[in-house]
Amino acid sequence: MASELILEAKGLDAGYGEIQVLWGIDLAVRRGEITALIGSNGAGKTTLMRALSGLIPVRAGRYLSEAEDITGSTAAQILTHGIVHVPEGRRLFGAMSVEENLMMGAYLRKASRAEIKRDLDRVYATFPKLRERGNQQAATLSGGEQQMCAIGRGLMSAPKLLMIDELSLGLSPLLVEQLVDALRVLNAGGTSILLVEQDVTIALDLCHRAFVMDMGRIVREGSGEDLLADPIVRDAYLGVLQD
Repeated sequence: MASELILEAKGLDAGYGEIQVLWGIDLAVRRGEITALIGSNGAGKTTLMRALSGLIPVRAGRYLSEAEDITGSTAAQILTHGIVHVPEGRRLFGAMSVEENLMMGAYLRKASRAEIKRDLDRVYATFPKLRERGNQQAATLSGGEQQMCAIGRGLMSAPKLLMIDELSLGLSPLLVEQLVDALRVLNAGGTSILLVEQDVTIALDLCHRAFVMDMGRIVREGSGEDLLADPIVRDAYLGVLQD
């Protein structure tokens, strides 16, 4: 049902300068679900995330948030719809403390101090390491802690949809496992998530539904379970050859 969709792209085109990267993207993200976006390097996943967060313009097609057309909206306008982007590379303010970085996520919110404090406590409960590092400069954190801080900053925006680009990039398996567990807890608490993840097995095991991108197009979609069992997906992205 349309009311269940928190985000929908219809025939979306986007790119950089004269170079078109996305071609006719149809994407739907349902409320309360984890949706994964998978594909090889250069497939257009990060470009799509940037288009959905207003960092690059949409050239054609329509973009809807909870059935409201927001095509052509700026990044700031899209943020007011509760669509929050945790970018690839974390993009923290390195000279600022962990807590200052987290509070930047609440900068545009019209919320009481009590509400902000409640959400900060929620972030610290989700990522206890951040409470320990609260006064530490973000640049001195480990890669995993920086990713926790970036996600925490996104949560401080009180998102309806949290979009995370490359969750596990450059992180150890143990840290990735901790982050995946945290996303499961957040989702169980009602946070909808759109995830770009280089490890296809992790992505498909975690998500409710996934979309496969290739050469700037959506070429396959289905539940995580169905795509894990799909011989074409297994051959292309999991290195499992079928008889």
